[in-house]
Amino acid sequence: MTRARPRCFSLYAVLLLTAAIAACVQVPNADFPNATGAPLGGDQPRDRVTASDETKDARRARVRLELASAYFRRGQLTTALDEVKLALQADPSLGEGYVLRGLIYSALGDDDLAEDSYRRALSINPRDADAMHNYGWHLCGRKRFPEAEAQFTQALAVPQYNGTSRTLLAAGVCQTRAGRLAEAEATLRRAYELEPGNPMIAVNYAETLYLRGDYERARFYVRRVNQSEATSNAQTLWLAARIEMKLGNQQGANDFGLKLRNRFPKSRESLAFDRGAFNE
Repeated sequence: MTRARPRCFSLYAVLLLTAAIAACVQVPNADFPNATGAPLGGDQPRDRVTASDETKDARRARVRLELASAYFRRGQLTTALDEVKLALQADPSLGEGYVLRGLIYSALGDDDLAEDSYRRALSINPRDADAMHNYGWHLCGRKRFPEAEAQFTQALAVPQYNGTSRTLLAAGVCQTRAGRLAEAEATLRRAYELEPGNPMIAVNYAETLYLRGDYERARFYVRRVNQSEATSNAQTLWLAARIEMKLGNQQGANDFGLKLRNRFPKSRESLAFDRGAFNE
């Protein structure tokens, strides 16, 4: 079965230890539908799969899933859920539909239904690394850390998985939440080595180094994120200010605090800076 390149959607805003972990759902490609391309018989070669091989139900499911994905990206969760339900009615074997359903239910706070969705996706395709990744992140958010790590480990073991850095980021953040800082540092270092230009990886790596007391290295990685307004935010500026304070650089901390106050005056980070709450 040939699939389109995965389309990725972010569930939450970019934060530090509550980082958004991009969630991927594979949507069937209109040109290469759900067809086996089985041999015609005997020793005849495998036929090329075209749109004519797609059944009406499969086509209906694909279109509904594409609509659900679009609504989900726009934050229209109820409408997205309606569309994904229609997709699954048309094709109950559509594992991608259950993954997207899990993401929607997670965003809505319906934990039991989200978990059921991920389990169904994995019962359809036990090698679905994207389902493992998203299920792991769901479990991490519920502080079920050993179960989450098991899902991340299984996803990373799937051959030719193209979401390795994303899953390493999720696993590292989860290890940090669990208080396993040394392991988190090693995991996030691996993610950074694979994708050094990813600001989300860099800032989470910097945060973990900060928590471990490695302030000079933390400064190096967060500085790269804060060099551009496109990648910096209230959390990254506040982390930089706290790092400078730990290094005894009061002026540097104030400089980052001023940027924070000017750009994000109503943020909780700006309010924390005004209180001088560097160690909260």
